[in-house]
Amino acid sequence: MVKYIDKKFVNSLLPIRNEDSHKGSFGKILNIAGSVNYSGAAFLSSVSALKTGAGYVSLACPDVIIDRIAPIAPEITFLPLISTQSGTVSDVNQISNLNDFDVISMGCGLTTNEQTQKFIINTLKQLHPNQKIVIDADGINNLAKYKGEIFLKNSVITPHPKELSRLLHVNFDEIIENREKYARITSQTYECITVLKGHNTIITDGENIYINTTGNSALSKAGSGDVLTGVISAFLAQHLSPLNSALLGVFLHGLSGDLASEDLTEYSVLASDLIDYIPFAFYDIMSVE
Repeated sequence: MVKYIDKKFVNSLLPIRNEDSHKGSFGKILNIAGSVNYSGAAFLSSVSALKTGAGYVSLACPDVIIDRIAPIAPEITFLPLISTQSGTVSDVNQISNLNDFDVISMGCGLTTNEQTQKFIINTLKQLHPNQKIVIDADGINNLAKYKGEIFLKNSVITPHPKELSRLLHVNFDEIIENREKYARITSQTYECITVLKGHNTIITDGENIYINTTGNSALSKAGSGDVLTGVISAFLAQHLSPLNSALLGVFLHGLSGDLASEDLTEYSVLASDLIDYIPFAFYDIMSVE
């Protein structure tokens, strides 16, 4: 059965914000992201999580890009990763406190060299079985190269069709023609929630299929997916289930694009503009009676 996500439905999913709370009440996220050529991905995926309500975000990124990000994102903390001369991860054993975080997000702008692949797979193997994870972009591309089995219970993966083609080793055109089928196969194979991005993004737990109804061409721009990673991670950190985090996150992200486009046109919306419009998307959702 296919279900379409609407504003009334996602209104019921909004996490409760208790007055008697502190930053730990709304979750700690470790965002593993970025490289020397993609420092913007690390910034966008971290700041969007805070803007969506997460209490704490620590960015694990190559040490050489921290000085770029810290001045424009004073709200996030950093976990420096030793990097190669090309500004990518060089050591596969660099994070020892993974289980101190409520959510691990990984992949935005990480690149796909051999050392980074080993780092990502090693990190996934270290996580306890109930750890909540969001995997996007190069997290998926590196996972696609891995020959062993990885199960991603309690995780959300967010491929676009090309990334899903690599992950499943299925022809790109076949993916495009059968999006619901292959999204469901992905969730069944990896035991995860799959967000297959595109027009009318598909979200599935391997059985139920949900179709998003927000968003427009403004989202077809570099960095948009990084923002989505942060948004979904934030809802996971605020104790929503992986499925509900994906449903609410995809809808809110698309709605932010719709609202931004009303002011800026679909031509001129930047990924960073999406972050600025997240509060207005919340207002819109909360206005439903």
